[in-house]
Amino acid sequence: MALKALTLSLQFGDLVGASPHRAALPRHRVRRWIRHALDSDAEITVRIVGADEGQALNRDYRQKDYATNVLTFDYALEPVVMADLVLCAPVVEQEAREQGKTLDAHYAHLLVHGTLHAQGWDHETSASDAEAMEARESAILQALGFADPYGR
Repeated sequence: MALKALTLSLQFGDLVGASPHRAALPRHRVRRWIRHALDSDAEITVRIVGADEGQALNRDYRQKDYATNVLTFDYALEPVVMADLVLCAPVVEQEAREQGKTLDAHYAHLLVHGTLHAQGWDHETSASDAEAMEARESAILQALGFADPYGR
């Protein structure tokens, strides 16, 4: 199966201690991780942000007043997937540490997760949808050489 075309914009916001995040996210790897999760061509912006920007976006768009690991803003599914993926670096770093994962492995998981959301996958609609999405994430990440993020 051929990988889909991807137009990628990779941005780093106002981020204290950005060096490990920039090192974990070289453009060619981000592109590879996202392309493996795509079922159609896409235009995706990935923005890595600090806690303040992450919290403001989560509060303004989801009415949840805390910074979360990844937010997906999907604008179109057809004919090309168009979306923004916003990842909050301090949250990703803390979760990776707590889960005993490398920073790049956790970023890969969250980018795959966000890319699936951008294509209409949802884990909050039902238990069966959550199971299907987790299984898809696991298969993609294992194909990329990462461990199953759900420890199965």
